[in-house]
Amino acid sequence: MTHALQTSRLVKRFGGFVATSDVTLNVAAGARHALIGPNGAGKTTLINLLTGFLEPTEGTVILKGDDVTRLSQHQRVKRGLARTFQINRLFADMTVLESVTLAVCERRGIGARWWNPVGSHVEAIDEAAALLQQLRLIDVAHHLTKSLAYGRQRLIEIALALAAKPSVLLLDEPAAGVPTSESRELFETIAQLPREVTILLIEHDMDLVFRFADRISVLVGGALVAEDTPDMIARDKRVKEVYLGEALHG
Repeated sequence: MTHALQTSRLVKRFGGFVATSDVTLNVAAGARHALIGPNGAGKTTLINLLTGFLEPTEGTVILKGDDVTRLSQHQRVKRGLARTFQINRLFADMTVLESVTLAVCERRGIGARWWNPVGSHVEAIDEAAALLQQLRLIDVAHHLTKSLAYGRQRLIEIALALAAKPSVLLLDEPAAGVPTSESRELFETIAQLPREVTILLIEHDMDLVFRFADRISVLVGGALVAEDTPDMIARDKRVKEVYLGEALHG
């Protein structure tokens, strides 16, 4: 099996507090892999370690076979690792198309002059429009981002991440704050992304997780307690005891 993203015995300590403890995670290329666990389990800390926002105390991060543990965030983005955040970060007073075009231009190295009327920018606009078509946002391409429903704003953030052309996309609670009526459409759209993009997802809505993921890792107290298919995770007694029963029925 080819792995897109791996960690080996990853540890993060803040003084005497151990936020992640010997985490060895394997995310297969093309996977829809979910990371679940109770609040305070260390999920966002782990994402921050994967993306370079935090430096590990011990252990390694491997991206497509290369050790990226000491690389900066922007170096990891250039290597093909992108993320979204629990709270969206958008250009509120730009249109949807302008926002995504800016992200495309940034990847192309022309971000500082993206708005200039230069013919070569037509390709960037076309690429941005294709992303919006893929994410079912083309009908609001010329709307201001701040005017859209929150579920669509979350999709715009995903479009901004995809503009970097990642091979691995980390989604940190994409449905957080999104009404149920919008979250289903959000996940249906994410599920249709091409398998060339590996997805590692943090999400608390177990209904969404079990419909979306083909692999699930369970993090409790900073340590991985299980990693398996959704069916096996649903049957795992340890997972039910420490998290899943409460998450599904609590």
